[in-house]
Amino acid sequence: MTTNSSAKQTRTESEATKSTESTVICESVSREYSRGKRGFRRGETPTVTALDNISLEIVRGEFVGIAGPSGSGKSTLLHLLAALDTPTTGQVRIGGIDTQELSTRQRARLRAKQVGIVFQRFYLLPSLSAQANVAVPLIDHGVDKSTRHDHAENLLNQLGLDDRLNHRPGTLSGGEQQRVAIARALITDPDVVIADEPTGELDTKTGAHVLDIFETAATDRAVILASHDQAALDRADRVITLRDGHRQDND
Repeated sequence: MTTNSSAKQTRTESEATKSTESTVICESVSREYSRGKRGFRRGETPTVTALDNISLEIVRGEFVGIAGPSGSGKSTLLHLLAALDTPTTGQVRIGGIDTQELSTRQRARLRAKQVGIVFQRFYLLPSLSAQANVAVPLIDHGVDKSTRHDHAENLLNQLGLDDRLNHRPGTLSGGEQQRVAIARALITDPDVVIADEPTGELDTKTGAHVLDIFETAATDRAVILASHDQAALDRADRVITLRDGHRQDND
């Protein structure tokens, strides 16, 4: 596995040759949610503004951190960047595609093709082995079973899980489950990898190893990681800071 310093050096050295076309673009994005009318006084607006006028661009080869306290809008922003949701106003484009113009099914296809998602809670299928869990996303790509499992095995080997291929999630440690989840996110070779608090439940040593993996992944794709963990944010090339749904950084 590439080390922290060498991964950053690789990204720096490739800066001149990587595409400058933005992988992800947000333009004046806001997201509001309805709270219902019960309990509101006359004249009050029954909505919550989770994000307000957010603009950003992220290109291939960047490792970008998303920081902010609980309730700042980090998870909402990640959901928009992953095409799991669409903005109330503004525009989110992934690979040049406006997500708001897509149906729910089309957004699912976009995610399957271009976005890898790593959730804090892993969401591995308990009845499947580590290898089978990683191979699942390739089913929608029409890849045959043998090839799916070969790709999954190769990726898990790279992540140091060659002796855990046939283990089910319940027999794996938290760090091993997280690496399986990362392998699953990378198996389709997506343009964007999005991670929500991926080290939140890991010990320091395991968390550092997981961050090494994300840094290496960022050499040829965009990696976007939301975290409260300063050690995780320190790994990023730049950090976007949110507070009460607004950007606080000057990047």
